[in-house]
Parts: sequence; C-alpha cells; structure tokens
Amino acid sequence: MPILDTPYARLDLIRQPEQANEPLQAFDAADQYLLAHLHEQELPPGARVLILNDGFGALACSLAGRAQLLSSGDSHLAHLALQKNLARNGLPAGSVAFVPASEVAQGPFDHVLIRIPKTLALLEEQLIRLHGQLAPGARVIAAAMLKHLPRAAGELLEKYIGPVQASLAVKKARLLFATPAARPAPTSPYPTRYRLDEPPLELLNHANLFCREGLDIGTRAFLPHLPRALGDLRVADLGCGNGVLGIVYAQGNPQARLTLVDESYMAVQSARENWQAILGERPADIRAGDGLTEQPPASLDLVLCNPPFHQQQVVGDFLAWRMFTQARTALAKGGELWIVGNRHLGYHLKLKRLFGKVEQIAATPKFVILRAIKP
Repeated sequence: MPILDTPYARLDLIRQPEQANEPLQAFDAADQYLLAHLHEQELPPGARVLILNDGFGALACSLAGRAQLLSSGDSHLAHLALQKNLARNGLPAGSVAFVPASEVAQGPFDHVLIRIPKTLALLEEQLIRLHGQLAPGARVIAAAMLKHLPRAAGELLEKYIGPVQASLAVKKARLLFATPAARPAPTSPYPTRYRLDEPPLELLNHANLFCREGLDIGTRAFLPHLPRALGDLRVADLGCGNGVLGIVYAQGNPQARLTLVDESYMAVQSARENWQAILGERPADIRAGDGLTEQPPASLDLVLCNPPFHQQQVVGDFLAWRMFTQARTALAKGGELWIVGNRHLGYHLKLKRLFGKVEQIAATPKFVILRAIKP
C-alpha cells in the first residue's frame, strides 16, 4: 500500500469502499503539491482551515492537530474514509470536524483548501457559500490533477472569490490561488428543477446531482416497467439520486414501505425534499449510506437500482457489482433485485452468478431492465 509522505506526516491511507488488491491509491500528486506549498508558507498554528472535497482524507489527516480543521464534501464514502484513516494512523477522531455538503460550513476561515470536484456545479455552490465566511487575509487554494482541471474551474474561482493565479505544473498537478476580493452577495442557481410528463411530477435537484437538468435516459427507460399494486413490501431504492424511482414506485404501491439510500448527501437532501413535496408525510427511511451495508440481512423484499458506473473520475463496474452483492444479502428469500443497465455492461451475466435466476423484463436499443430473484 503506497504511503503518503509529506512535510506534515507519513500516512498509511485506504480508499473507500475497500476492495482486495486495490489498484488505486487514496491520494495523488495534487494532494502532495498542496501540502508541500502549505508547509513552505508556514500554516499558522490554530489557523481555521476549511477543506473541501478531500477524497479519502489525505489533506485532513495530514493537517490533523496542526490547525482547526473542518472538512466538507458530498460523499458519505469520503467521510467514512476520513474516519477510518484517522483511526488507522492513530489520530484523534475529534481532530477533524465534518460537515456534509447538504449543510453550510460556518466560518470565518483563514484558509480554504479545495480539491476540484468532478461536478463543477458542486464547486460553484461551495464557492457561493463561502461569501461572508472568509476571514480578513484569507487564502483560497484549489488543487487538481491537470487532466481533471477544466478552465471553467478557474473561472468560477475568479467569479466568486477574486483574481486567480495558477502555479506551475508539478507531477501533472496544478494549484490555483484565488485572492479574495469584494464581490456582491451571489444568488445560487441551485437547486434546479425539471418536470416529468409521465407520471406528472416536478423534481428538485441540488448541485451535485447526476443528470441535474433532466431525467437520465436509463431511469426514463425503467419507470414504465416498475411493478404496481404489490402490497405491503419492504422496498429499497439503492443509489436513489433525487428519489424518482422510489417515489414513482411508492405512488403505484400505496402500502409499500420505502427506504431510499445514496452515498451523496445532496442526493439524499434532494430525495427527502422531493418525497415530502410529492408524498407529504408518508413515512420513508431516506438516508446517506454506503449502499445497503447498514441494512439488516433478509430485511427487504424488493430492491430497485440504476447502478452508477463511476466513482469520482474512476470508471468501472466495481460499485455496481458491490451494490448487487449488498442487495442479495439484504433481500429475503424470494426477494427481487430490479435494475436498469446499458446493454454492453453485461449485467445479466453478473447477476446470474450472484442470484442464479435472472429475467429480462424489457429492453430498448440501449438499455435492459432485469429482474434477479434470490434463491
């Protein structure tokens, strides 16, 4: 396992979720570049530091005990990684406070350290929220690998913080330094909303939502085939996003007991607000989580899932396979997992290995809707 070696610390870090023979490390050259720069500039003891989008806790664990640290991001898995990596390296759990991206981090802050997220709408919302939260003379530094640093990131820093200067590239990483300047109080364009014709719904979407401007085509293919009138089943919408699958299922199954879970705090916030707007006070368990790991075994009758095929900038089917495995454990005997997936991903074969019995419910030129039954 690679060790993060910086002027501040020597750390053994793991990613979340863990997998055997993990091919990727929990930090990169942008983390190292940012930490080396901070050390050169001599971070004052007691400085109030906000860390945004610290993927697996590399920045926060390195600075633990050296400043008043507040970490904020939209990933529950990143929060889990921070907690595990603090413990793994013998650092006090209380040395870093955490605020989910669904809440506002309260300043004032002397330093803001930003890892540029994949979704620039999330960065924009985070920068908007910094208005009025920066201490006099505050320093705002963003870091990214060059391949993940679009020009628009610097433009957003310029728009909401102040003039931006870029560092030289080091090991294919770059820092952006934004000098705070007077800016009028911004109005956030988030959350956004879109309407569905069938069923007729308006859905709200906070900044980091996948397909924030309209329903993704996989879910659009799935919705007409959701089962109806199945009675008092225990049902989970796994990776719920804005909650549309769970909400539409609930409308067609008034007695069903729903759980909606996602690892994105903004997704859970969106799903909770949409559920309340559409279904009022009907009970539901809507939570941030590492999939169904917290769900008791054999406690569900049905799982609905439109699985993701990436984690941050990493593309692959690892997360989908993990969700299928979680669903199998959480389902009671005879329980069913319903998924939608791109044809080329071969989910039918993966599900057959796990469940044995798999049926195709419907198909479009691009997608298949599959039902797997737990033996």
